[in-house]
Amino acid sequence: MKKPEIKTFGCRLNFYESEVMRRHAEDANESNLIVVNTCAVTAEAEKQARQYIRKARRDNPDAKIVVTGCSAQIDPLTYSGMPEVDRVLGNQEKLEASYWNKSSNDPIAVNDIMLVEETAGHLIDGFIEHTRAFIQVQQGCDHRCTFCIIPYGRGNSRSVPMGEIVNQVRRLVENGVKEVVLTGVDLTSFGGDLPGEPKLGQLIRRLLAAVPELPRLRLSSIDSIEADENLFRMLAEEERLMPHLHLSLQAGSDMILKRMKRRHLRQDSIEFCEQVRRLRPDVVFGADLIAGFPTETDEMFEDSLSIIDDCGLTYLHVFPYSEREGTPSAKMPPVPVSKRKERAKLLRGKGEGSLAAYLQTQVGRTLSVLMEKDGRGRTEQFAPILVSNQEPGTLVQVKVTGVKDSQILEGIAA
Repeated sequence: MKKPEIKTFGCRLNFYESEVMRRHAEDANESNLIVVNTCAVTAEAEKQARQYIRKARRDNPDAKIVVTGCSAQIDPLTYSGMPEVDRVLGNQEKLEASYWNKSSNDPIAVNDIMLVEETAGHLIDGFIEHTRAFIQVQQGCDHRCTFCIIPYGRGNSRSVPMGEIVNQVRRLVENGVKEVVLTGVDLTSFGGDLPGEPKLGQLIRRLLAAVPELPRLRLSSIDSIEADENLFRMLAEEERLMPHLHLSLQAGSDMILKRMKRRHLRQDSIEFCEQVRRLRPDVVFGADLIAGFPTETDEMFEDSLSIIDDCGLTYLHVFPYSEREGTPSAKMPPVPVSKRKERAKLLRGKGEGSLAAYLQTQVGRTLSVLMEKDGRGRTEQFAPILVSNQEPGTLVQVKVTGVKDSQILEGIAA
């Protein structure tokens, strides 16, 4: 029987949820099934999903195609109206086993995500690669950034109880997972809805103490303004918490940050990076940056360009601003699309230079590497590296011998 095929767009949380759906579909003995887990961050992401759906139908005329994810949650009628689509599931429904039973075949099952008040810790025994696993610890967002449609696809912030998270990580480790990545829509808001209102740092402390056999714990994107003292302490004291933080910066101009309705200013980000570096000198930072937000002048853009150096950013996720219907920023005076693309190109170019410079500093060092597949692995700082003759899922010490194409380290097992 052909196993379900799942195409995932967007964030790490979507990849986690795709694994949950894979389990549900397999348990329901679904065959010849294609699931498209969509993203709504940009119009381009939605366009790519629709293109994939059409191609999937051309290549698999007899398959059942189910569309879900944030874009489907926000605009289910668009997808249900596509002749290629058999069924549309909402973000809550896709995680419930009952919606994958063959007796449940409503063409649209999308409820009001804002009414959901709890998030379950869906247990996953292991991921396909058996090396790195994403764990959902938080869902939804209570903030309303002016450019973001995601709260309407994910609902309000809600957290998974710490005990459930610990149990899931323990099971993953028992099944060979060497690295766990904590994910959420607004990860640093974890715990605000739980008894006692624990913070993310407290979760990390408890998790690492309860699962001492876990070699690596990594965080997905965080909002630095919400960082708590326990998080700083864990970064300073716990080597198993990886020295790699991806920050939700979005811009380097105070005026643009205010118009985005972000809760931090430029100096907050710089001081956060400086503080973490004092505690963990080997830390590496990544960041999300939006190019060409409405009203952004050349001078404001220069502030975003220069924050790459001021914060010492290494890995950049750059997005040209994309209007999302229903968001306040869509009504603001726009920057021409050509200028958005031009600015995005400049940001990416500076980011590539920053990454190349960082990788050069690693040559000659011996690093701990988690091997994935095809001879590729990741260092503790998430730098990609090529190492031959090593099995996926193993942690090895690697001597860095060079840099290939300014983008990836090369090394030999020490």
